[in-house]
Amino acid sequence: MKRLWAPWRMKYISATAAPSGCIFCEAARAKNDRKRFVIERNGSCFSLLNLFPYNNGHIMVAPYKHTGELSGLDRDTVCDMFELIAASQRALEKGFRPEGFNIGINVGRAGGAGIVDHVHVHVVPRWNGDTNFMPVIGETKIVSQGLEAAYDALLNAMKQKS
Repeated sequence: MKRLWAPWRMKYISATAAPSGCIFCEAARAKNDRKRFVIERNGSCFSLLNLFPYNNGHIMVAPYKHTGELSGLDRDTVCDMFELIAASQRALEKGFRPEGFNIGINVGRAGGAGIVDHVHVHVVPRWNGDTNFMPVIGETKIVSQGLEAAYDALLNAMKQKS
């Protein structure tokens, strides 16, 4: 039998309580973008890697403003968000060469939001055949690249404008 090691997932699996504070507000205020895996910032929004990704390179785009509703954002912030979503998609295309994307917003607990108080957009790269029996049988998702390597690849791709 072969073994697949992903020890960094244990922090997520064994968590008994939600983290205190807002991960997006903390990342927005952070001085060390690398430590928080913040990839890009613009006027009112920023992008960062998901610490517990659905797939390699899973990016989230969030506004600096702490609100759980899209209706709580002004027009400029929404435009900034979509500019970063497009930039994230381009960086993923350069750095990871996915064959498709899931781009979505989950609003409210019933809508699937894991963090309900700070709206954010998921940009998830997808590849044909990237699903297998593990999520169905083993209730485990295999993510085959560490966050540091994904961060470096995306940071490099983001710097290659156009």
